[in-house]
Amino acid sequence: MSMVKALLIPLLLAGPAPVQAAEPTWAAPLSTRGRYIVDANGERFKLKSANWHGASGTWNGSGDVNVDANHHAGENSRRIPMGLDRVSIETVVNGFKDIGINSVRLPFSDEMLRDTQPVTGAADPTLNGLTPLQVYDRVVTSLTNAGLAVILNNHTNTTKWCCGVDGNERWNASQTTAEWEESWLTMVRRYRDNPRVVGADLYNEVRRNVLDDPNWGGGDDHDWFAASQHLGDRILREANPNLLIIVEGINWTGIPVDGFAHGRPTLTPVRTLSHTLVTSGKLVYSAHFYDYTGPNHSGATGIGETSDPRYRDFSRDDLFTVLDRDAFYVSGTPDQHFTAPVWISEFGVDAGSAPGSSQRQWFASFTDYLIQTDADFAYWPAVGWLDNRSANNWALLFWDRSGGFDSVKSDWRYDAWSRLTTSGKSGYIAPTARWSMLSPDRGDFVASSLLRDRPDWDSGARKAACPDGQRLIGIADKGNRGLCTDTGGASSWTNYEVVKDERYVSTDWASGYTKFQCPAGALLVGYAVRGAAMSSALCGYANAPASSGRTIWFDRGDNRPAGNPGGDFATGYYKGQCAVGEYAAGIAWTGRIGSARTPDAVFCRSLV
Repeated sequence: MSMVKALLIPLLLAGPAPVQAAEPTWAAPLSTRGRYIVDANGERFKLKSANWHGASGTWNGSGDVNVDANHHAGENSRRIPMGLDRVSIETVVNGFKDIGINSVRLPFSDEMLRDTQPVTGAADPTLNGLTPLQVYDRVVTSLTNAGLAVILNNHTNTTKWCCGVDGNERWNASQTTAEWEESWLTMVRRYRDNPRVVGADLYNEVRRNVLDDPNWGGGDDHDWFAASQHLGDRILREANPNLLIIVEGINWTGIPVDGFAHGRPTLTPVRTLSHTLVTSGKLVYSAHFYDYTGPNHSGATGIGETSDPRYRDFSRDDLFTVLDRDAFYVSGTPDQHFTAPVWISEFGVDAGSAPGSSQRQWFASFTDYLIQTDADFAYWPAVGWLDNRSANNWALLFWDRSGGFDSVKSDWRYDAWSRLTTSGKSGYIAPTARWSMLSPDRGDFVASSLLRDRPDWDSGARKAACPDGQRLIGIADKGNRGLCTDTGGASSWTNYEVVKDERYVSTDWASGYTKFQCPAGALLVGYAVRGAAMSSALCGYANAPASSGRTIWFDRGDNRPAGNPGGDFATGYYKGQCAVGEYAAGIAWTGRIGSARTPDAVFCRSLV
């Protein structure tokens, strides 16, 4: 044993020094500006987080739930956050602050909300006899009182260890989607008056069950895009408009057998189909990365293992390429409909990995990439058992039953961890233009909270409308997709008019075509279709200048500004889009033989 290690041991066993309560240096609520999360003052709030697991369960799903050996790695959380059978909540919270995190991802299961079995075996006797949800309440209060931000994470349906073919593969695997939504609304309302509860991480590692895959936009009850879009809007409108809505990509599809299609889509579908929430500036995407998994490797050994490379098998350069392709492009590509912060809400490594091992090399490369991209992150897990490190050595903080303590500060990971927690842009983040996709692919896509409180403006039609404060700037010839923005101002509106004829057409800007044009001073903020055909235009009064305007034709090819601001909002279809300094004031279409009454031209006017 080295002399340095010998001197450190008494300090480590003593645990982290008590942290004095202090006002946090950030102001709730949090929101987003482009790829950054910011506080109420516009200051960067980088999520430097850890996962305090346990409340969502550690039981493997077979055997006596009271026997530690039947829990993941032999660690029984007792249905409450890990480590509370050993030390107090405050001791753990002090440990978090000591290692430099500012936020905690706090998993829960839907079953936890209904679990009335009293907690036993907690180190703090005042926790014994409470329900798991009541202990969760105490944990949230202690974390936020210490100035830490809390992100609620719906980890599982049932209180079991995640994540295999376990009945928790989807948000609706062991319950209905309606039950899932109501559980979420209950949780959000429960903490609505605590401003440091800042986010709702909607579901963990959506993946295939034995028979079926989840999908992104498929329109069935396995459609994760639609489910997360719907719940995110409900949370913001019905429970708490201040929360960040965090949507993880799809974790796995296909059969993990060589010769069968399989893979980890992660955030790749976001490029062509992104969320537009009813409140702008609240969307965060997330993804998970571990050395033993891969873009086409399930992470299994034996059954379920394929010949595909794991992330630890890639060279540093190839790893960086794959990470960008599958997730980090979302935050790394500015001024797109999909641009948003990306929170790596799980990553970690076994601290017992041998020197020179591929696991250590992967961790060094991955944390370097997090630093290089200035990504938000959450390490998994935060807390483990000190007396079990030979079996599970992944945590950042460890306690044994007598209160003995050790932390990441004493092992090889600390150099990378220290650099990670002290890196990143800080200070004021200037507001940036918002770009939002409208995707009424299978039903109404009304992103305006104002309109949702008003009567149906085109009954029987499929409707799309921009978020409040944005205007329509582009539309596709087929597929009914649209693009909204707030660039250049003149986008705020409260009064509107539905246009279904040519009464406001002042000049024939699309000869031979039917034209829906907004009245003077109004701009396009939405539209309605029947099937693929145009049904109406929605015009918002915004005191927009009524300049002479110009026609953008896109009946034979894309007609968009140089650089494609906003991104490809309708992949595979022709698109027309006004310039950044313009607004759309009309849509033209034709019903002649061979045409489908779909948009062919857009009328653009200058904002100045």
